Amino acid sequence: MSENDTPAFPADLTALQTRLHSARAELEALGRTLPWSVEPMPGWAPKVNDNTGEVIKPGREPSPGYTPEQLAEDTRLRALVRDLSDQVSTHPYWGTFERGPKLVDARIALKSHPDVLASLPATAA
Repeated sequence: MSENDTPAFPADLTALQTRLHSARAELEALGRTLPWSVEPMPGWAPKVNDNTGEVIKPGREPSPGYTPEQLAEDTRLRALVRDLSDQVSTHPYWGTFERGPKLVDARIALKSHPDVLASLPATAA
């Protein structure tokens, strides 16, 4: 689908897609700050080849687990992403297409539509 073939999406659908992109970006950013395990877990030492000294499997520091606030925010953002994904994928606009390549192309085009990308922070695109 070329730029000239880009469907004219309804404003509410592009707004939903924008919110979905933003929510995913927030969830990813949060994930980069969280401990590696939700529950407190012990770490482990790296496995090293006795003959060469080469690290075969890296070790890991212990995880303190998520704080209640971190868990609540992670849960909230995951629910928001699921809800927005559902709203985008079941929007009545998709009913105007027959099943097939044109529908797939339109769904893909929405994700990178200029109106959607223009309203996102640089880190979310």
